[in-house]
Amino acid sequence: MAKKNAANGAAAATGRVGAKRPSDERTLGRLVDLGTKVSTESVAGSDPFVDIPTRALSNTNWNAKRRILEMGDASQRRNLFNLGQARKFMQTLLIASGCKELIEQGKTLSLRSMYYKSLHTIAGTKEKTFADQEESDPIIEDLEVALGSLREELHVFASERGKVVGNLTIIDNGDEIDLRRMGTGGYAIPSIVEPSVIKFGKCEAKFILHVEKGTVWARFNEDRFWQKHGCILTEGGGQPPRGVRRLLRRMHDELGLPVYCLLDCDPWGHYIYSVIKQGSMNLAFESERMAIPDAKFIGIRASDYERYGLTDDVQIALSDRDTGRAKQIAEYPWFAGKKEWQREIQTLLRNGFKMEVESLITKGISFVTETYVPQKLAQKDWLD
Repeated sequence: MAKKNAANGAAAATGRVGAKRPSDERTLGRLVDLGTKVSTESVAGSDPFVDIPTRALSNTNWNAKRRILEMGDASQRRNLFNLGQARKFMQTLLIASGCKELIEQGKTLSLRSMYYKSLHTIAGTKEKTFADQEESDPIIEDLEVALGSLREELHVFASERGKVVGNLTIIDNGDEIDLRRMGTGGYAIPSIVEPSVIKFGKCEAKFILHVEKGTVWARFNEDRFWQKHGCILTEGGGQPPRGVRRLLRRMHDELGLPVYCLLDCDPWGHYIYSVIKQGSMNLAFESERMAIPDAKFIGIRASDYERYGLTDDVQIALSDRDTGRAKQIAEYPWFAGKKEWQREIQTLLRNGFKMEVESLITKGISFVTETYVPQKLAQKDWLD
């Protein structure tokens, strides 16, 4: 049980810690180097610039040997004396300065708070530094790739989304938390889950079951699936945020636990699995710390409609957008060469409808926890 109840709520849950982290010196050095470079160029009368690696599909490579997405070498130069780039150049240095201050003070801020910290009217003008948060968030991502440092290493975090419960004890900011004793709500997974904040204690789990949504997670938690089957149960509120993905990767690597994903039978469920397994195009530069190439997809599967005798009531017609997305996913290099995945997507398209994991409730309230998942695991009936 948590030594301090607040550990699952306010400061500790967000990773807002005052202690220095092992990555701070490295990250601070990179920020200082950036500032020194720009100031040196300015004093010398040169046009100061910052090179930002391109975050786009065109600059994303599939490493078949490592089975992860990686960022390519393309970059964009952001100059101060270029009228079209001067605003973003200024914004980049403004965010960098804010992150440097956070690291030096051993504090963290949310994405929203960083927007406000950097927001002001430029002296002698009516121009604001940022129009809104939608303008500041991408600058933080630009800074991540430019420095080769995660947002969390810059001491900036996002709102928590995702829960975990199960056979594991963790130490969060010095507070020992038994994930077996989290009640109906579970432990809210923080945005920052690096070893300097979250450490692993006693683990009695044999695997991790990751489900797509909180509604499904609640059924598994209420049925004490994690206790009966000796596992850790997580959910990501749809596409899992960084904190969830990073925690999954850490538990997989450091605790040696296989990861099984229970997601909806639709292109979006398939995409979520792709992000967990291979990484995302937007964060290709950090796939090595987030992607789990060995993660398995246990369902829900297009063939489950007939296999489990589901009724027409669970069918959700595929939209044109769904169909286009499914065909696009089928062409991903990591799916293109896999016959089972090609068969899965073709069956989905041939059916003409998608299904949610919740549709299994038509077979019984606890069918998914007592029959469906146990059978899939026992028969090793999954997609890789």
